Formats: sequence, C-alpha cells, structure tokens
Amino acid sequence: MVLEKIFGSSFGDISDGDFIELDTSSLEASSGKIPVRVDRIEDFADTERIQKTLRDGSIVFVKIKSLKDKDLSELKRAIDKLRKTCIALNGDIAGIDEDWVLMCPSFAHVSRA
Repeated sequence: MVLEKIFGSSFGDISDGDFIELDTSSLEASSGKIPVRVDRIEDFADTERIQKTLRDGSIVFVKIKSLKDKDLSELKRAIDKLRKTCIALNGDIAGIDEDWVLMCPSFAHVSRA
C-alpha cells in the first residue's frame, strides 16, 4: 500500500473510525522558488543579520563597499565570520567584483569559471 510507504508500517494497523495525528509543523509549502536576498554590510554587527538570512535558506548577495571604505580590517573580520558560517552550513561563498560577496546555503554552489 502506498500510504504505508509514506507513513510507515504502523499506518496499516489503523482501522476505520480511528485517526492518526500527523506532525505538519516541519513541513513547509514549497513554491519551488529559491529566495535570493540582497543585503549590505556597513558594520561588523550586520553579520548576525546576514548569517540568519543564510541559515534560513536564502542565497545572499552582500554589498561590502561601505565597510571596505570605512575599515578594511573590520571587513576582513566580518567576511571571515560569514565564511565560517558558510562552511558550517556546507554552503559556498565567493567574491563578486570588488564590492560584492555571494553566499549560498548547502543546496546551491557558486560555479567558478
């Protein structure tokens, strides 16, 4: 029976009139679209917001120009923190031009030419 394959072998033990409660909190209605966010980093504190966006499953384009112009050492610290997050999530990170960084979660990767 197909339903036994989906819900497990105990599904066949349910008779008419019985009911089974399914946990649907972990299921999301997928629209088939992948969220892509554009963000900017102006301070090291912005890394928390960007990390959360990445953990939520979005591909993130981050504009780094303002922090690069303000404090290069703080930018390096922020990029290192974001890079470690990408590694922990089995994601990918790549520099795009001089002013942008692209970060992907585990289901995507950057194809480098």
